[in-house]
Amino acid sequence: MSESKEDKPKPAQGSSVPPQQSATVKPARSGIRTPPQPQAPQVRVCALIPVYDQPAKLEGVVAQLRQLSLPVILVDDGSHEPTKSLCDRPAAPFVKVIHHPVNQGKGAAVMTGFKAASRLGYTHVLQVDADGQIDLAVLPTLLRLMQKYPASLICGYPKYDASVPKSRLWGRKLTNFWCAVNSLSLSIEDAMCGLRIYPVAAALDVCENARLGRRMDFDPEILVRLLWAGVRLKYVPVAVTYPADGVSHFRPFGDNMRISWMHAKLFLQMITRFPIIIWSRAFGRDPVCRREGVPKPGVQKPQEAKPARPGRPPLVDPERARRATHAAQAAQEAAERVRLAATGNAAQASPRKADDRPSS
Repeated sequence: MSESKEDKPKPAQGSSVPPQQSATVKPARSGIRTPPQPQAPQVRVCALIPVYDQPAKLEGVVAQLRQLSLPVILVDDGSHEPTKSLCDRPAAPFVKVIHHPVNQGKGAAVMTGFKAASRLGYTHVLQVDADGQIDLAVLPTLLRLMQKYPASLICGYPKYDASVPKSRLWGRKLTNFWCAVNSLSLSIEDAMCGLRIYPVAAALDVCENARLGRRMDFDPEILVRLLWAGVRLKYVPVAVTYPADGVSHFRPFGDNMRISWMHAKLFLQMITRFPIIIWSRAFGRDPVCRREGVPKPGVQKPQEAKPARPGRPPLVDPERARRATHAAQAAQEAAERVRLAATGNAAQASPRKADDRPSS
């Protein structure tokens, strides 16, 4: 049955565009090319778990990441049994396992994960500690913030309960203070939390161009150096608990000495690089400039001559310009001869010969 005119849909009340106009598509004018619109790079994120002798909580952490359909890079930093065998279980095909033959430190494990993520084509890495102290229910919030700010470092800001040791609490406050001094920034709320989302290109640029600490001093140092490079920080509150049966590999004397030396080293570099740091903090910079061969801010790249557009002649033809110049000169000479002839100056218009002179 054919549809009557009365049954045709009418435009909604208040609509400013009639249905005929909304269905009409104007063809593009011939000869005019629309420049391609830039597309936002696709964001690909994977989880990174550095592991060293933590079998009790590892399976639970991996299970929570699987619920979010996140691929996992698990770096076994020289673990012993049963953690080593637990990492190689074939029941998790979405997990890529990398083994260090000997323990090299948390920082070394994270840097190994960065390189693996870059080779696999991931743009962001979600670092998660394997000790189970952090409530991972906040992960969807971190991932949404990463989508909104893909160039920023997304960090967890720990909210402790009564189980936190006082020595750990005051030690973190001291580290946060010195990180704020060394980075010349008040945006650091916490420098030690093990829950972060790194932009892989920026993190690898820092790792390849600086000698970072390879153990517990890695987390605060890479945060400061990323701030030096112009990377912004975004924080999300996370609940942190210290279970009574928890396993900690933090060595009070050795790791505190490393962190103290790291702060002293960063402070000296901050003093010597003060103008550069201020410039980066004020204007930012491309974190992959040295990896891609792009000049640093303030260094002008040599300008190259722009080639002519295909199918379009240059604005000035050198041969035509030369012929026009010669024609203008010839016309000027001819006009001068005509002027001289019109004034009757035969001597200048046509010089006499020697035998044409009148005799005395």
